[in-house]
Amino acid sequence: MKRTTLLHAELSHAIASLGHGDMLVIGDVGLPIPPGPRRIDLALTPGIPAVADVLRTVLSEMQVERAVIATEAVAREGGALPAWCALPVTPDQVPHEDFKRLTAQARVMVRTGECTPYANVVLVAGVTF
Repeated sequence: MKRTTLLHAELSHAIASLGHGDMLVIGDVGLPIPPGPRRIDLALTPGIPAVADVLRTVLSEMQVERAVIATEAVAREGGALPAWCALPVTPDQVPHEDFKRLTAQARVMVRTGECTPYANVVLVAGVTF
């Protein structure tokens, strides 16, 4: 059952179509999108929408079992999670090259207008019961 309303119909449909263990990636403008995953491009201008805004909206709709971010994102913050990374679970950290390889397994990739390096997250769908 849908809990809230997303403004973007394609993103709402993609989230509703996720099964347990399916991956959705939210990425900055520089994250390469491999062939295979469904692509949803939300970028309007540099910085809009921000990864934090898209992540917050997606989390209002999606049950997250696991998350993955790049170790480089944490290193940029001196060992702390980046401010944009407000997740309901502690994210696993992998090198950025491994992160990019992981995206090929995603069902959906969402491109934001974010210009911050390594502002990318893989969300693994959980179940709502």
